[in-house]
Amino acid sequence: MKFCEQTKNDLIELLQNKKIGLEGNILKIIDTTDDPEWEKYIEECKVKDTESRKKRLEMTKDFQRKNQELEELNNENQRILEELQESLKEVEESKITFEVQNRELIAWKQDNERISIELQQEMAKSELARIEAEEAKNVAINDLDVLQKRKQTELIGNIVKIALGVIVSIGVITTFMYVLAIFMNKDTQMIGSTWSNMLGILLTNAFSIIGTIMGVKYSGKEDKE
Repeated sequence: MKFCEQTKNDLIELLQNKKIGLEGNILKIIDTTDDPEWEKYIEECKVKDTESRKKRLEMTKDFQRKNQELEELNNENQRILEELQESLKEVEESKITFEVQNRELIAWKQDNERISIELQQEMAKSELARIEAEEAKNVAINDLDVLQKRKQTELIGNIVKIALGVIVSIGVITTFMYVLAIFMNKDTQMIGSTWSNMLGILLTNAFSIIGTIMGVKYSGKEDKE
């Protein structure tokens, strides 16, 4: 396709002044042979047409994307509306249930308060019984301690009496035999050493018995503490 010179000049001037050029597939069939200025104009129009196409494509894509977002938003709003309606229905239905539960809760609260009062009373009785049991226990422990001390004192007294009796008896017998040997003019060296050893053994055993008794008494006192 060819244009006359006047048309070319008008189109070139329109592009320069108004920034308006040819667009579309017509640019592919225009003849630009032997006319560098016209060829330059066509190239600029092609560039502008390409940019315009890209912009329109981007706008179309953006419009489609926004339409899709709006559609998704609309669907989401519809879903939310349906859920809201369902929730309202459930709230209406739950009002009756709530009233029933509220009455049951009040009854439960009253029963709980009654049980709490009864429990406090039972705890007070239990505490009183515990105090009485502690007092009875202390009395029994004191009585048992007194009885143990009495039995222990009696046992120690009997042991001491028996030990002293045995010691005194042996000492008297040994002394009598020693004196009898002196009056009969017998050899008293053997019986004298025996008498001396016997007294030493008796004294040692006497102190050992007393120490053992005192140790047992002190040990029993520590065990009690």
